[in-house]
Amino acid sequence: MSDVRPPSILFGIIVKPSSNLIAALAILILSFPTTAQQSSPAVTPPPQVPQRNRISQGVAQGLLVRKVDPVYPPLARQARISGTVVLRVLIGTDGSIENLTLVSGHPMLVPAAIEAVKQWKYKPFLLNGQPLKVDTEVTVNFALSTPSYADGVAGGSSAGQSGGAAAAAVPPEASLSQVLNKYPGLLPEFGQLLGKLQRNIQFPEARGRSHLMPMLPESTILYAAFPNYGDAAHQALTILQQELQQSSVLRAWWQQGESSANGTKVEDSLEKAYQLSQYLGDEIVVSGGDEIGEPGAAKDPRLLILAEVRKPGLKDFLQRMTKEFAGKADPAVRVLDVQELAAAKDTLPAQQLVLLVLPDLLVGTRDLATLRNFMARLDAGSREFAATPFGRRLEHAYEGGTSIVAAVDLQKILKQVPSASDQSRMLQRTGFADMKYLVWEHKSVGGQAASQMELSFAGPRHGVASWLAAPGPMGSLEFVSPKAIAAGTVLLKDPAEIFQDVNDLTTASNSNAFASVAQMEQRLRLSFKEDLFRHLSGEVTCEVDSVAPPNAAWRVILGVNDPERLQTTLSTLLATMHVSASESEDGGVIYHTLRIPSSQNTIEISYAFVDRYLVIASSREAVTEAMRLRQSGESLSMSSKLLASLPQGPKSHGSEASALFYEDPLAVAAMSLRQASPEMARSLSQTTAGTPPAVISAYGEESAIREVSRSGTVDAGAVLVVAAIAIPNLLRARIAANEASAVATIRTANTAQLMYSTSYPQRGFARGLATLGPPPGGGNTPSPDHASVIDATLGNPSCTAGTWCTKSGFRFSVTAVCKTQQCEQFVVVGTPVSSSTGTRSFCSISDAVVRSKNGPPLTSPVSVSECQSWSPLR
Repeated sequence: MSDVRPPSILFGIIVKPSSNLIAALAILILSFPTTAQQSSPAVTPPPQVPQRNRISQGVAQGLLVRKVDPVYPPLARQARISGTVVLRVLIGTDGSIENLTLVSGHPMLVPAAIEAVKQWKYKPFLLNGQPLKVDTEVTVNFALSTPSYADGVAGGSSAGQSGGAAAAAVPPEASLSQVLNKYPGLLPEFGQLLGKLQRNIQFPEARGRSHLMPMLPESTILYAAFPNYGDAAHQALTILQQELQQSSVLRAWWQQGESSANGTKVEDSLEKAYQLSQYLGDEIVVSGGDEIGEPGAAKDPRLLILAEVRKPGLKDFLQRMTKEFAGKADPAVRVLDVQELAAAKDTLPAQQLVLLVLPDLLVGTRDLATLRNFMARLDAGSREFAATPFGRRLEHAYEGGTSIVAAVDLQKILKQVPSASDQSRMLQRTGFADMKYLVWEHKSVGGQAASQMELSFAGPRHGVASWLAAPGPMGSLEFVSPKAIAAGTVLLKDPAEIFQDVNDLTTASNSNAFASVAQMEQRLRLSFKEDLFRHLSGEVTCEVDSVAPPNAAWRVILGVNDPERLQTTLSTLLATMHVSASESEDGGVIYHTLRIPSSQNTIEISYAFVDRYLVIASSREAVTEAMRLRQSGESLSMSSKLLASLPQGPKSHGSEASALFYEDPLAVAAMSLRQASPEMARSLSQTTAGTPPAVISAYGEESAIREVSRSGTVDAGAVLVVAAIAIPNLLRARIAANEASAVATIRTANTAQLMYSTSYPQRGFARGLATLGPPPGGGNTPSPDHASVIDATLGNPSCTAGTWCTKSGFRFSVTAVCKTQQCEQFVVVGTPVSSSTGTRSFCSISDAVVRSKNGPPLTSPVSVSECQSWSPLR
């Protein structure tokens, strides 16, 4: 087993694509937008000067001196009609509109566009000093804002009108409970799958050197190297498929509804990634350089992808894969060999990825100039990058074996900042102008998997960059509970000096920035620097035990140099704020308690000084408990789960650090899930018991800041947090998307009814969705019985008056109120198929106002009066 341990197929591969080198290359190949080849226009001799000419929209826009915005037609706005109106206009020699004709546009938007454009005024178009009449096209946009059902639906328009409605947040408890009830035992099955993935997957061996890195150009400023995870991904897929066969619960969930389609896509993508991985070597490198690729192009990082090729047939495989994913469109990836590269034209469609397949190397770029430059260096045997300081730093990252390396040459980037600019001056003041390299590694340290990050400087840290103190003991952790959800400690250099640095930085750009602070100090007759910050040691710890209202539990512990003088300053500040603190003594400790009234409940804050520490907490009991933990040795600092998770190795400084972050991922995940589904939270606690904490340590060294974490732990914790956030949000997003689609369908039906009543006034409104749809035998010839104003999804022959037709998790129906042949009113209604696809029903009548009602799905359509009683969307 190697040192990299992804937590699961679902999150270790899907949520962490950056850790999967093959997936990264596949994504690069498949995600480039499809673009068509564009040929350069032929150059023709200039024509004779006519008395009337045609100019482009861009030229005309430059001559426009007065533009009148159209008024959004209220009826079109209510019917949610949007789009563009294109007019051909004749501009006279005085710049006024002499004539205009319609090119395209919705009939309900055209009159407003014409009325506005008639009032536009241009500068005269001059040719050889003579004004000419010119033809051009004008595009007028009528755009309604896109509904968002995460926070509500809001509508607006480019014409200055507004409309739409707000929607309440959708609680997911019902749908989550239904999922758990429908598939009992699902989460334990997930836990079993997770365990098998962690135990049984064999990962790539660590790499002690890179054969690809020396090939990079000297101008490289960005570097990322990944192992070939193809075999590991294939093993994970095999384990997943085995579990699906053995677990009826997991199989039922995977094969039902949306999970069925998504699951098939996941399996197919992993299989293609595995097939690609079999052609490639042990490492893939993605880099960027600051060279200029094409003549005249702007300086930006030039993408370069390198991978060793270990068997023939890669070119044919890539061509088949890109053609398959492109479908009928032009492929977004161009695959070449050396002969084809020599004959290739220099111009490429924007953002097209070019892959050059050599017998032993795969090279990818976004422009042919970069590719040809690389080949010239390769043919010359150039290895200049390995000799650069950045290249030597990367070689050092491979020492001892590494899995993933990512780095940035900050020195080269900072050299591009103009020395006389405000940005450069701010970097100098803060000490970050001396940054050298940022390097992140995932490797084995002392036999344990670890992630390491190093921000190095060209010289000793100064300014803001030096605020993080050198590693030292963290006595404040002795007050922290081992049951804390999260806790963090930082050691800062002298807080009084930090206060002075902040003062200097802010007043450098604004001399009055600290004027109010000086006035306050004068009124209080104290100095914040000398009377407050000078009495703090720089050690700060924050702890969160619970965030559940109204009983949130927390602690803040501050290191103190002079408790008595600090208490005097605090008393002065509290008196100024007219806040009184009650005092009580217990065991020689004086407790100070503040009670601050609020609109909902009184907020209590207590504090006490103990052995040069100031302990502040959400209650006196929390302060007392912190002291008990310290005296008994039962605090987080002595807990086995923290000690076992601390970084190891020669540079770990033992238990000392400059900063430390601790998180219980299980508690964080359960806290998030508890709000959405208590059942899921309980099941999560049972299936992930024993999950180690996430611990990150930071070290402030003379010319570097380093961060080290036991990456397997951190990654697993991050997955649990992501899962806890993602599962409820995905369910919310699914319901929100269904409801947004339902509202759009209601508005489409409104528009269709309006168009129908205009086309067939003797009929009035349509009696059902089928009347608005296409003819049953095919074809698009409209008629009063089949108007062809909506598609067959809802306008099929079975969608007659009063019947339900389904689309995107909702059922829809249209009924009309008719007198003999003419229908004067209608109701269109949409209701969820089940409570897991939506929590509200929607309706609308001829006034085009969409209304909603919370509750279970409807069993029958509603009447006009009932629809009018629902709440309008705002």
